[in-house]
This record gives sequence, structure tokens and C-alpha cells, in this order.
Amino acid sequence: MADSIIDKLKQQFRQGSVLLKLIYINVAIFLLLRLTWVVLMLFNIDGYVILPFIEMPSIPYEFITHPWTLLTYMFVHYDVWHILFNMLWLYWFGQIFLMSFSEKQMVGLYLLGGIAGGLLYLLSYNLFPYFDGKEGLMCGASASIIAIVVATAFRMPDYKVNLLFLGAISLKYIALVTIVIDLLSVTSANGGGHIAHLGGALLGYWFIVRWEKGKDLTAPVNKLIDKIVTGFKPRPKIKVSRPSNRSSSRPETDMEYRARKKKENDEIDSILDKIKKSGYTSLSAEEKKRLFEAGKK
Repeated sequence: MADSIIDKLKQQFRQGSVLLKLIYINVAIFLLLRLTWVVLMLFNIDGYVILPFIEMPSIPYEFITHPWTLLTYMFVHYDVWHILFNMLWLYWFGQIFLMSFSEKQMVGLYLLGGIAGGLLYLLSYNLFPYFDGKEGLMCGASASIIAIVVATAFRMPDYKVNLLFLGAISLKYIALVTIVIDLLSVTSANGGGHIAHLGGALLGYWFIVRWEKGKDLTAPVNKLIDKIVTGFKPRPKIKVSRPSNRSSSRPETDMEYRARKKKENDEIDSILDKIKKSGYTSLSAEEKKRLFEAGKK
């Protein structure tokens, strides 16, 4: 029975969307961390000994000696409520994000948002006198998720989501309240976490600014990920057949590319406006297909 459950989870992970894969990875690391903690405690070893190797430090020397923590910290949670809240936010806002952007852009923004949050956290703890003598370790996907939330809110500011006891609230107000709370909390007990949230928010805003100018901030990250992934895959032998006549096709110019992308974005904006006014069910089969294909790019 255990084997069948594991096989089913593996299948769901392989066939699932990038959004579900991000959630699965976070949950798997959480479970592994808690299990490791239990094993260490059985041998009277404090579980905190492993945290400096996976969480983001506030001390520059520790960061220099553990630079990988800038990536690992954004997948680390060891509190049930912490991971539950973060994964719910990631799932809800990730679905809305994918209405306008691709899965690759979600992964890139998740990573860049976490990196921005980690660096702002490190900089703040060593720049502002308030944090003198205070040392900390930070973990959690919050900065990455806030980047996705803010990017989504700037892309679809009037898109409404239903909140318990509050009713339908526009994304722009949710993002605004979140940022204000973080600004007011930078001197709280979890000040470092709130500073990281602001770093993620700034990255999410910058992503949209560049996107509106025809630039994809996540492209370099995704190219690096593709190279790493393909580097571990065996390359199939491909037989190349050359046509006898040279093709008359030519590369697309920058102007043509921008015009094509603008037309595609205008079409998606029109579909999203229709969703806001009449709901997803009002879309035609062709519009649903167009929205789905845009999310896969």
C-alpha cells in the first residue's frame, strides 16, 4: 500500500503543473526537515545544528561561507502554520498569475523574489543601527510568494478574489495592505522576515515594469535552469536532413517581435477583462484555449 501511495505521488508530481511541483517540493523538504529533527533529538542532538546550513544568515561572514543558503532558505519551513499559510497563498495567487504568464516565468519569479528578499534582509541587518548586535537566521517562501502576489496585482489590479468575512476584494488592495503591514513591522520580532517580504515585493514590481517594456526579467534564470536540466539528460542522436533548396524564411526582426507580442498581450488582456466582467464560464472554447496556451508559454 505504501508503495502505491508513493508511486501515485511520483506520478502526480511528474504530470502536475509547475505550481503544484513548487508546493510538493516545499512540503517534501518540510517533512524531511522535521523527520531529521526527530532523529537528531532521539540522539540528544539539538536539531538547530542543521539550520545554519540551510537558512539565510544575517552575518556576512556566515553568508560568504554558506552562499547556497540564498537559494535553500526559500524552500525551508519547520512550523506547520508557516508552511500551510505560505502554500495556500502560493496556490491561490499562483493560479491567477498563470492566467497572464507562463509556468517558466513563475519559477523564475519565485527564485528571483526569494533572492531579492534574502539580499535585502542581509543588507538591512548590516546597514541599519537598529539591528546592531542582533543576529538571525531566516527561512520561508514568503519573499518568493510576495513577488508573485505583487506582480499579479500590478498585472490585474482589479481582479477580485473572495476572502472570508470580507467578500470580493481587488488584488491591488490585497497587495497594498500586505506591503503596508510589512513596512510597519520591520522593527518587530520578525523584522527580518518582513524586510525580506519587501524585497520580494520590489522584485515583483520590477518584473512587471520590465515586462511592460517587452523585457522578461526571468529569462536569464530560466535559461540557466534549462542548461542545468539538459546537462543531466542524455542527448539523443539526431539525423539532420538538409533541403535541396535554401529556405526563403528569415529571422524575425525586433520590431516584428514586439508587434507580435503586443498583439498577443492585447488578446489576453481582452480575455481577462471578459473574465472580470462576466466570469470564466462566459469564455468561448476558443478563448479558453487561447488563455491556456498563453499560460503554457
